[in-house]
Amino acid sequence: MTPPVVVRALGSALLLLGLVLCLPTAAARKTTEPPEWTVPKEDTDSPYGSLWPLPQTVRFDGECYRLNQGRFQILHSSTSTATVGCGILDDAFRRYFGYIFSSSYRTTHRRPVSSGPEDKEKSAPVPEMLQLQVTVTWKDPECDKYPSVTSNEAYEIHVSKLRATLKAETVWGALRGLETFSQLVYEDDYDTHLINKTDIIDFPRFTHRGILIDSSRHYLPVEVILQTLDAMSFNKFNVLHWHIVDDQSFPYQSITFPELSQQGAYHPVTHIYTASDVKEIIEYARLRGVRVIPEFDTPGHTQSWGKGQADLLTQCYNGEEPSRTFGPVNPAVNTTFGFMTKLFKEISRTFPDDYIHLGGDEVDFSCWRSNPTVKQFMESHGFGTDYRKLESFYIQSVLDIVSANRKGYMIWQEVFDNGVKIKPDTVVEVWMESNVKRELAKVTRAGFTTILAAPWYLDYVSYGQDWVKYYQVEPLHFNGTAAQKKLVIGGEACLWGEYVDGTNLTPRLWPRASAVGERLWSQENVTVLGDAYSRLTKHRCRMIRRGIPAEPMFVGHCAYEYKG
Repeated sequence: MTPPVVVRALGSALLLLGLVLCLPTAAARKTTEPPEWTVPKEDTDSPYGSLWPLPQTVRFDGECYRLNQGRFQILHSSTSTATVGCGILDDAFRRYFGYIFSSSYRTTHRRPVSSGPEDKEKSAPVPEMLQLQVTVTWKDPECDKYPSVTSNEAYEIHVSKLRATLKAETVWGALRGLETFSQLVYEDDYDTHLINKTDIIDFPRFTHRGILIDSSRHYLPVEVILQTLDAMSFNKFNVLHWHIVDDQSFPYQSITFPELSQQGAYHPVTHIYTASDVKEIIEYARLRGVRVIPEFDTPGHTQSWGKGQADLLTQCYNGEEPSRTFGPVNPAVNTTFGFMTKLFKEISRTFPDDYIHLGGDEVDFSCWRSNPTVKQFMESHGFGTDYRKLESFYIQSVLDIVSANRKGYMIWQEVFDNGVKIKPDTVVEVWMESNVKRELAKVTRAGFTTILAAPWYLDYVSYGQDWVKYYQVEPLHFNGTAAQKKLVIGGEACLWGEYVDGTNLTPRLWPRASAVGERLWSQENVTVLGDAYSRLTKHRCRMIRRGIPAEPMFVGHCAYEYKG
């Protein structure tokens, strides 16, 4: 038996976990890889095997145990506050049992490989592990609740002879621990499921780890969104930022204003999200510890809204005559705010998360400037010709409407930049790539909670290993105090939909978004690209085995290829 080794970040060499992927030799490599990094040689394996994202602290031992599919159980411990009937864990136990025994992956580098069955019979028997006991310790295990920004996702795993234990305060930590436990299981050449003696203490570095999807530029089928939620759980993301409507289409079927989708969706029946669709997505997400934050972006990005709601958008003028075009939402008429009050009341009931994303970005003032009613409104309110003040008036009114429904709100950075008076608990999302560090310093200096999106726009696709640039981002590398940096609660990988629909959303997201996932979960000093590449290629193959068509990172193969 080899002596135990403790790993913190990328320290000492450990025993290999996971799939050995055929990587290219130097002679075969004729690529345009980034000059500062090259793909590891084919015999380069991470001491952490296929763990992704890398836990905070890992301790492996050479001793290993086998899991028998007919005998192994995942169950509640006798001391757990969550018991049978806790829907989140009951569902997760079934799900992860399936992942462990139908989605494992083969390695020949874990233990000495015998030349045949006769040698296997002569080798020392491997002790059998009978169960994984899961303990939730908090008096309220939150079985019937939704995850929130304050959810505790910490957990501990201890694997020893006969049994393994997973301990967490809440079900959310238990879910993250089940994913890690499933990643510890591997197969030998004889399809025996094995796991090594292991101790893991883990928790996320950032509390907000999001994926943004856009269902307006192209409609995304419900099945594709559910698949995205599965992949998010495999990578320990916990927020689905659903940019559900925009200029191009309004697929959200409102109960209060059904004409919005009847007139504004690409198709009023086939390309909409009904109330039952939304409920299904939210519940599927909840069972995986994922929050669903909807975005209803105004006053810009609203052309599709105007098709089903008369007089909502501003009529643009060409001189003194109305043109045939419309601009942003019209803040100069009272009907606008009556409409918004009713719509956001419905949205607040439909989406249980504590936050709604209100957008506020890229507002074009030219139409407002041309409209005589808007100009008169500006005059009467003392705004002069500063249309940022009109934007501020509108957004503040909407913020008040949302606050009245006991919801917090997220906004894009322009709302802050334009001086809108926002409440102290507002979350500001930084997305503009110019001067990201200066913007982070500015927003946090003002005392606002912040999430970072700017470096992680995955719709910008480039040839080669672009995951590297996402992996190398450090969210806290800006000039600010320790108190300011605590206000950065995480970030989001964003996949806008101009060139993305159900055919390519999943492979374009994964495993590129996985790089963001590790950056937001693991320690700051987990930065070695060769090690990350080795683990991520294995993790990508695991996602393939679980039915996620994640695109390849480089040449090579998976033992189990995607079959569709």
